[in-house]
Amino acid sequence: MRALCIAPDTAISELDLPEPGAPSAIREHIGSSGAVDLGVYHRQALLHMHGDGHAIGLAQNIAAWALASAWRGIVLYPMHGPVVVTGRAEDGGVAALDDDLAQQAHAVAQTVRETLAEWRLRPPASNEAALSELLAYAARDVVPSQ
Repeated sequence: MRALCIAPDTAISELDLPEPGAPSAIREHIGSSGAVDLGVYHRQALLHMHGDGHAIGLAQNIAAWALASAWRGIVLYPMHGPVVVTGRAEDGGVAALDDDLAQQAHAVAQTVRETLAEWRLRPPASNEAALSELLAYAARDVVPSQ
């Protein structure tokens, strides 16, 4: 079953999760032996994150945050550690991620990488300006292709 793993450094790995046993494979990819938080930020996708990521000091995942925020159309709370993105079945369960959503995730991660690199040379005027700029780019990246 197709899924993606978005690392805090913005790298994306393509995953092939086993049909039976997907939850344990997801826990392994996010590094959790316990709680896995599940977020529905798009009606056809699920984001799986470490339940204690912030508390145990995992790095912020700006690419996953930008993707989820763009899908929801609002600024969301920070995400920490690796995030696995799967499709969402009609019953709300885990399904294979479709090509369009995978492409959007790749595009947002690339945009975040490029924007962070640009900010090293030209820092944003403020945190608010940075959030606005990054979310505007991410929103552009998640517009469905025609």
